Amino acid sequence: MRVRKASLAAVATLLVLSCASFAGWRDDASAADVQRLGQLAEAKAKALVEAQNGKPSEVAAIKSILQAGPVSAGRLAGTWKCRTMKLGGLTPTIVYSWFTCRISEKGGRLFFEKLGGSQRTSGTLYPDGGGYVYLGASYVHYNGANEKPPVYSGTGAAAGASATPDDQIGLLSLTYDGRARLELPYPVQESTFDVIELKR
Repeated sequence: MRVRKASLAAVATLLVLSCASFAGWRDDASAADVQRLGQLAEAKAKALVEAQNGKPSEVAAIKSILQAGPVSAGRLAGTWKCRTMKLGGLTPTIVYSWFTCRISEKGGRLFFEKLGGSQRTSGTLYPDGGGYVYLGASYVHYNGANEKPPVYSGTGAAAGASATPDDQIGLLSLTYDGRARLELPYPVQESTFDVIELKR
């Protein structure tokens, strides 16, 4: 009987440790970023209005990925082609070239990385409803540089700031046509709304 109680206690301890290790994204996100993600629909609507005067081909590409209906399940892990699209802010629209992105497992969680281009981003994906909340950091990669990518600062933003320019929060979802999109509301710099389109 004592052995069984000890075994049950050990299992309970493991479950508690497991839950602690895989806390929800709200436990890691700053209050400012929780609020920012809550404004995703607002940021998208505002950015689409601001993007109306952009290049017609860029506006069409942006609307294509944003209007693609989401699905709740599918294979995320692996290598993707990806491109960043910026709406509103300094310019109506910017659609960058295609580069390589990767979604892999790190420490029991999915991890997103944009591997090509000078503007890069990487961070953790947290399951949330039918999609994944992304907590990551952006950085500029210079040719030949071997710098270590920054990590999401979350509640540890420096000097009492509510956020750092590098911090990103977004929502990644698969679409019905086999693509995926990572929506980033109110980036700290440049634009009103960013979306990263992913396709196999």
